[in-house]
Amino acid sequence: MRTIGKTPGTGKRTPRPARRHRFVGAGLAAVLSAGLLAGCAEDGGSSANADGKTTLSVGVFGVFGYKQAGLYDEYEKKHPGIRIQENSTERNENYYPALLNHLSANSGLSDIQAVEVDNISEVARLHADKFVDMAKEDGVDKSDWLGWKWNQAKAPGGQVVGLGTDIGPMGVCYRKDLFQKAGLPTGREEVGRLWQGDWSKYVETGETYMKKAPKGTAFMDGAAGLYNGSVASYPTKYYSAGGKLVYKKSKAVRASWDLAMRAVEGRMTGRLKQFDKEWDQAYANGTFASVICPPWMLGYIKEKAGDKGADKWDVAAAPKPANWGGSFLTVPKRGKHAEEALKLAKWLTAPKQQAKLFRKQGSFPSARAAYALPEVKDATHAYFGDAPIGKIFSRAAEGIPTVPLGPKDQTVKTTISDIGILQVEQQGKSPEEGWNAAVKKIDDVVED
Repeated sequence: MRTIGKTPGTGKRTPRPARRHRFVGAGLAAVLSAGLLAGCAEDGGSSANADGKTTLSVGVFGVFGYKQAGLYDEYEKKHPGIRIQENSTERNENYYPALLNHLSANSGLSDIQAVEVDNISEVARLHADKFVDMAKEDGVDKSDWLGWKWNQAKAPGGQVVGLGTDIGPMGVCYRKDLFQKAGLPTGREEVGRLWQGDWSKYVETGETYMKKAPKGTAFMDGAAGLYNGSVASYPTKYYSAGGKLVYKKSKAVRASWDLAMRAVEGRMTGRLKQFDKEWDQAYANGTFASVICPPWMLGYIKEKAGDKGADKWDVAAAPKPANWGGSFLTVPKRGKHAEEALKLAKWLTAPKQQAKLFRKQGSFPSARAAYALPEVKDATHAYFGDAPIGKIFSRAAEGIPTVPLGPKDQTVKTTISDIGILQVEQQGKSPEEGWNAAVKKIDDVVED
């Protein structure tokens, strides 16, 4: 068995706050861009050196793990004429505006540019002509990827602007000791059956938990986690297949909002905002019993819960398959070495390399062919009771729906979570007041 979690470490891009508060002013973005993509293709960073080697620049945000997992070194050994230079910006909210600036200027781009899932639709809709069409490249087999992941990077004209890296199929991480004290089952299969097939059953389990909840504990961390898990399990959430903003009339949004409000009104949440210090401390203190968790969050939980949480946490299947997170590698056409960059991008995202990255860094593969490889198929996590995470998350990944993404998906999601839900959960506003506040903010910043 391949065991993950025996040594300290976290999954890709932990602690993940880079997915929040993306917006920065144009002036700041311009300043950032000067250093953000330093050594880029148009600026001479991708070039033939005195030793005859070609340097390929790779622009990423956060920790993608390629360097840490030794994949760059492995590629360079296989290709002696290539040197890889990674340019990493800590937070996507700084990286992405600068990337847009370079796309608009049509210069200053790295040979390979990473794009986060919540931004890929905007890139595909507005800038597809500036990237290599992966669908037409030799050696790129569409069937290697999950269908929904492949389609996320598809432009209206059919071009595929990027190759999928990781994904975030959701599970539910839970405290076995707290479940036992509340009279609930503790085995992961039994726990998964409590809410199988319906997010409302997860809330019903919370209602049962709260009847005998250990003193000072809540069933879940916060209502936003529940909302985001539920809304991501529907085939349509914020945008229609035709690209129209439909969140106000979306069945997914309404049903998920109502579940979140039910959890708040039932006092089953810890009223915590994810990735805040209070959330981290709650892990350490063991004050909530469950949290919606993609694979990359397991390392985060281990870090924050620490030794006191060892052998207390486990992971079960989520009520319905849903995704949280993931990225793509793109190859700008303007790069000086686009052909060599394409070879590297294809190699880094191939099933074998995705499996290696999962084994060493916890980034779950978007290449379905990787799921049959031992690094994924046999993976367990020691901290979570040797849970067979490879099997749990592979099953979830296969069932994730193809959800139309829009250019402001992240804005809508974050506003509903951080303004609408938190006003109700933390400030005592009514559900109607919280919803209206979120809608007003979205209307101010997003065009229909």
